[in-house]
Amino acid sequence: MMSRLAEDFKNNIRPQLMEKFKFKNIHQVPKITKIVLNMGIGEAKDDSKILDKAQNELTLIAGQKAVKTRAKKAIAGFKIREGMNLGVSVTLRNKMMYEFLDRLINIAIPRIRDFRGLNSNSFDGKGNFTLGIKEQIIFPEINYDKVDKVRGLNITICTNSRNNSEALELLKCFNMPFPVKNNN
Repeated sequence: MMSRLAEDFKNNIRPQLMEKFKFKNIHQVPKITKIVLNMGIGEAKDDSKILDKAQNELTLIAGQKAVKTRAKKAIAGFKIREGMNLGVSVTLRNKMMYEFLDRLINIAIPRIRDFRGLNSNSFDGKGNFTLGIKEQIIFPEINYDKVDKVRGLNITICTNSRNNSEALELLKCFNMPFPVKNNN
């Protein structure tokens, strides 16, 4: 069974984008390839239990087991050695990706305090969009009473589009809340 957003992409969004960008082939239409969730925890260098709690929280949010990420090189000024566990990450693809995106757009983003829309300048030039979230407690899977510290996370939505404008249009079709620009 397909997720709701995957079915919507196949039946509505893909034909809409083909018409807008005048693509001749269905494979030219940009699509979301993966979503990467990442939590960098600097204080994990002192206490490894903090990293385990963050890993459990990110696993709950994503619905898939998060892995610990290691420092690639030593930084003496921050007292970090090569190979130290400093964060957690999870990569979502296919059905899990669409399920997470559905929960992000319809449940989590509306719960952000003082939300005024996503920044449409957060694309990297190749069609990938990165969103920084300051509080993991906006996700309903997290029990607020069991949270020891509010942590932020980065969500990167990777697309196979050729430029930022195609990716922006794709995410707008998925109802991502980008503010409408006024020409006043």
